Amino acid sequence: MRIAPIITVAVLAVAAAGGAYAYWLKEQAARVPVGLARANGRIEVERVDIATKYAGRLAEVGVNEGANVEKDSILARIDTTEILAQRAGARAAVHRSHQGVATAEANVALREAELKLAEVELKRIVELARTSTSTQAELDRRTAQRDISKASLDIAKVAVEDAKTAVEAAEAQITQIEAVIADMTLKAPVSGRVEYRLAQAGEVVAAGGRVLTLLDLSDVNMTIFLPTSQVGRVELGSEARIVLDGSSEYVVPATISFVAADAQFTPKYVETADEREKLMYRIKLHIDPRILEKHSGYVKAGMTGNAYVKVQAGAAWPANLTPRLPDDR
Repeated sequence: MRIAPIITVAVLAVAAAGGAYAYWLKEQAARVPVGLARANGRIEVERVDIATKYAGRLAEVGVNEGANVEKDSILARIDTTEILAQRAGARAAVHRSHQGVATAEANVALREAELKLAEVELKRIVELARTSTSTQAELDRRTAQRDISKASLDIAKVAVEDAKTAVEAAEAQITQIEAVIADMTLKAPVSGRVEYRLAQAGEVVAAGGRVLTLLDLSDVNMTIFLPTSQVGRVELGSEARIVLDGSSEYVVPATISFVAADAQFTPKYVETADEREKLMYRIKLHIDPRILEKHSGYVKAGMTGNAYVKVQAGAAWPANLTPRLPDDR
């Protein structure tokens, strides 16, 4: 009759022992080595908006969400039918301007010939006037004719400069139009991954309208927050480690690239062990672009995890925080 109570007590003892062991394992996992600090955070990837500089209809969007693109690769095009017609008109204006220069230069040659003739005739009249063969009135008329020819030549030379200026203005207009045409081809400013496709071919977008959002996979960070008691011992540029929740078997090396100068209240998404320390400092951990280039397929914005930083200069990394990356042998 006493067997049942004995069995019950034994079961409770085993359960208690199991619970204590599970708690011990949890405590061991949560324990931070001496000289290190731990904080949770999330992966942040620099986003680049691919937007139109000019309004127009999208003729083509050549990439889909999730596609990897190289720097300067073409992502989308805006219809250029109208602007190409403007360029054709501008080229015609350049041709007319060159013709205007040729006409003005021919006019200069004509005025130079007229001036040369007027000077020859004036010289002859001057010689005749010395022998009283010509009248003073004729001398005055020839002198006036020479002055008129000289003024006409000066005006013709100014017309040449005006024609050349018109050529420069027409060519500048073509350069401007070609710059607009180039801006209507949207290219990737950096290598990365397409995050969102915000417009489709055939849609009319306004100036500054976003077409795509690109993730710059060479600029990836994790932002964490540490309390005042720890942040003062964190060295800018020192080593750090990142362990993501979704892939805890990997340990990603990082570098402390930023420590905020001002404290702030703990953000809601950060859960700290000590809720009494409300003022926290934002710290940014930067991942080496060479690692990102090799393992870009694993980079995902918004992933959460734990970061470990040194708060003592001589602290050693434990074996479980030795860098381990996918495909490492």
